[in-house]
Amino acid sequence: MTDDVFIRCQELVKIYKVASLEVIALQGLDLEVARGEMLGIVGASGSGKSTLMNILGGLDRPSAGRVWVDGNDLLKMSSEAINHYRTKIGFVWQQGARNLIPYLTALENVRLPITIAAQNWSKEKPRAEALLDSVGLNERKHHRLSELSGGEQQRVAVAVALANNPVLLLADEPTGEVDTAAALGIFQLLKDLNRQYGLTTVIVSHDAGLTDHVDRVVAIRDGKTSSETVRQQTTDSVSKEINETVQEYVLLDSAGRLQVPHEYLEQFDIRGRVLLEVVEDGILIRPAKNHESGNHIPIQVSETMPEINQAESHGLRGWWKRLRGRRGENRNE
Repeated sequence: MTDDVFIRCQELVKIYKVASLEVIALQGLDLEVARGEMLGIVGASGSGKSTLMNILGGLDRPSAGRVWVDGNDLLKMSSEAINHYRTKIGFVWQQGARNLIPYLTALENVRLPITIAAQNWSKEKPRAEALLDSVGLNERKHHRLSELSGGEQQRVAVAVALANNPVLLLADEPTGEVDTAAALGIFQLLKDLNRQYGLTTVIVSHDAGLTDHVDRVVAIRDGKTSSETVRQQTTDSVSKEINETVQEYVLLDSAGRLQVPHEYLEQFDIRGRVLLEVVEDGILIRPAKNHESGNHIPIQVSETMPEINQAESHGLRGWWKRLRGRRGENRNE
């Protein structure tokens, strides 16, 4: 894995067993995240977003596929190695109770992980106050959670996540329980910290405003990456003004599959089979509507099997019976 690729997932599969049923949360997901990138992940409930976050954080193991984070092959690591790996990951969860201890003050919450991990407490002690200052809560450091707003609690949670200098920050719905104003503040805070520390950051959110605060947004659908939106900035050579453009892509996975957006499928009435046509600058996808009128799609094959070329006039089923009959004659010979 090259130095600039911090996270790489290849054909990632995760299957959960619920009673006698198997639930496939990830179905061959591919993903790459650059070192220092701030990535957003969106998708409907059940699409596999949180499952991916748990795997990246070392909280769960994939059923198949490969996943590397900062050079670590998470699938091959021992339980002891995974436990050590988790100490290098910062987590921010949607529920405040999962991030913080309610009977401690903001400062005590941030000090706790530092105290557990610190080898030199006198040297590390000032770090807690510095972190609270970086999230704008130094004046509220002696307040308990019941005395803090939802947005302030999430800011404390971010400070806790940064307490032990993580190499990766994972935020799962960090704005899910705060109002719009607080959500904007949290997104801006995460963006500022990402720039300040060069910290690779992955954020899962349903918030439509996420696109305005991250470098790239990847959409997950049915356990696979389906599309991504990339923000690009260019500087005008004459006016020196910074122009920002947004480019949307459909992702092609390692097996050559892509997920066409639903709105395109509905607009062109595409379902079932499609036709691929090579054109001058790419590949054209067109709906295969011939089967609706009773005609069958012509199939181009080798000249050594002429029976297949009759499929259009006789139908695929008739051709299949003739082909099976021919193979049986060959076996009898």
